[in-house]
Amino acid sequence: NGRSFLVLDEQTFAKEILPKYFKHNNMASFVRQLNMYGFRKVIHVDSGFVKLERDGPVEFQHPYFKQGREDLLEHIKRKVSKNSVENYTKNKIRQEDLSKIISSAQKVQIKQETIESRLSALK
Repeated sequence: NGRSFLVLDEQTFAKEILPKYFKHNNMASFVRQLNMYGFRKVIHVDSGFVKLERDGPVEFQHPYFKQGREDLLEHIKRKVSKNSVENYTKNKIRQEDLSKIISSAQKVQIKQETIESRLSALK
């Protein structure tokens, strides 16, 4: 339906396709990467039971992955963990504090030079 993609043969995909585009041929790593970008495995339910996909096709979908809608692809982004957002915020605050400290140190240095100049003049 153009709203998902299928991996028809996991073994062939891992052995032949993944090494062309990734530094590995590990299907589990590929699935983890998909999950980090918001793709989810489609679970098929047949007659009330979850269908176990052994050696069958595996389907993945994402709300912004739609056939013919290249404009939506820019919305598929790697998820940012809460910790990395907090660390970024802390580092940004530290950077602002550092700028204030440097500014204050420069003012102190200018005042010190002025005082030394006046002290020399008095001597």
